[in-house]
Amino acid sequence: MSVLRTALAEWSARRTLRRLIEQFGYGGLTAAAQLPGLAAAVDQHAAAVRELLRDTTPGRGATATLTGSASRTVRLAAYARSLVAEQCRGGGAVRTPQAGQWQHADWATLRLLAVCHLGRSVGRRGPA
Repeated sequence: MSVLRTALAEWSARRTLRRLIEQFGYGGLTAAAQLPGLAAAVDQHAAAVRELLRDTTPGRGATATLTGSASRTVRLAAYARSLVAEQCRGGGAVRTPQAGQWQHADWATLRLLAVCHLGRSVGRRGPA
């Protein structure tokens, strides 16, 4: 039963990340490829997200917010869901800038764009 739960969690996580990338990430990642400042901001946010998702060994002095037995994919999708939920609880939604406006993206938008950037590697072998 544990194997089935793990497989279902992976499937759900991949589905969440694919939807986020399709609905939100393509426009922003295309803009980041053309705007060095946006690309740098996305890279900084991606580094912060990687740090949150990093597996750490207790006792090494490092702590990570999203560690545990869940795969990196599952943790990344859970983090994305929590970002969206937090925005909704705050009475808003994550802003999706129009073409030509991505360089003015707010923190939440940049963080989700970084999740999309990292989520593109889902299904690939090796680090993002």
